[in-house]
Amino acid sequence: METELKNLNQTNNSQEYLQQQEQEQIDDGERPLLNPNSPSSSSPDQANNEKELTKEELQEMEKKFAAYVRHDVYGPMGLGELPVMEKLLLGFAILTLVPIRVVVGMSILVIYYLICKICTLFPTSEQQQQQEGYAHLRGWRREIIVRSGRFFSRALLFTFGFYWISHTSKIYHDHKLTDESDSKDQSEKPERPGVIISNHISYLDILYHMSSSFPSFVAKRSVGKLPLVGLISKCLGCVFVQREDKSSDFKGVSGIVTDRIKEALDNSDAPLMLIFPEGTTTNGDFLLPFKTGAFIAGAPVHPVILRYPYKRFSPAWDSISGVRHVILLLCQFVNFMEVMRLPIYYPSKEEKDNPKLYANNVRKLMANEGNLIQSDIGLPEKRIYHATLNGFLCQR
Repeated sequence: METELKNLNQTNNSQEYLQQQEQEQIDDGERPLLNPNSPSSSSPDQANNEKELTKEELQEMEKKFAAYVRHDVYGPMGLGELPVMEKLLLGFAILTLVPIRVVVGMSILVIYYLICKICTLFPTSEQQQQQEGYAHLRGWRREIIVRSGRFFSRALLFTFGFYWISHTSKIYHDHKLTDESDSKDQSEKPERPGVIISNHISYLDILYHMSSSFPSFVAKRSVGKLPLVGLISKCLGCVFVQREDKSSDFKGVSGIVTDRIKEALDNSDAPLMLIFPEGTTTNGDFLLPFKTGAFIAGAPVHPVILRYPYKRFSPAWDSISGVRHVILLLCQFVNFMEVMRLPIYYPSKEEKDNPKLYANNVRKLMANEGNLIQSDIGLPEKRIYHATLNGFLCQR
């Protein structure tokens, strides 16, 4: 009976493929996932035909999961075949540019950590009880943390090669969105937004927003325990989430975020919330479906669109490992970033009553203004695509 079941599983490739994704959760991706049949027992001609079929399948996957496909010189997962000149530039950068940037970057991180440490030496008992760490520090300590945080975040981006950042602001003029320089008559309301909504391309997004507005964002509870970064994230006022927490007073991510958004809207001293409603990163050309957590409060939102133009290496953290991405990023002599700030979006009554409608309308606005393609895929499809790439590269 067991032999019959195994044979049945081998003939049903698609079902077995999806089951493997759910069970393995794309941990290491060491086993080839495209062809479950071993080519070792087949002839060389059969093996070549299977390899050609694999490439065709990969092309189909890239069409289906286009939001996660890399188009830079370094190819899929940063493991593509490089031209000789690119190899020489990469080797030169690794020997000269990378060590300098690592030393400078670590120095900036340590200096800011020490500033945060000094400013949080004697917190009040009320502040110690805050779940968000040091988000509610007031007076000179908060002022120093915010101002130095914005400065050092921009310094880090400069160290990574983002020497200048292009900014474009849109305003409403005659009920139409135009560039800010096109009109001086701004009809924006002076009300403060409760949350910043941004597309998500890379971990660099957070550094930019820290340098711009120093907002809070959602992070795993384990982030708060990391050396150096842990204290900095507490000073940012991050909302730390423990997904497996089942205690009676556990409010869930949406509940905590909603409370923080309302607080930021009512209290100008409270930090703004930064939300990436897509839930994962893309290659920067697409906009995934928005989750509704940032829109449940019905508060005004400030949409911000980020782009990373490139010539050789794409800063997008889509289908490449973190370590490889950092190394290749540090090897680029110059990196580019473009930022488009849209006007504060004020929801209608219907949108306040329907967070899904609110999220979809903001997404449509950002897609239209940023020339982004709206995609219907999400994180599960990204995991499948990563597993497929791992399997394909293991067979090469």
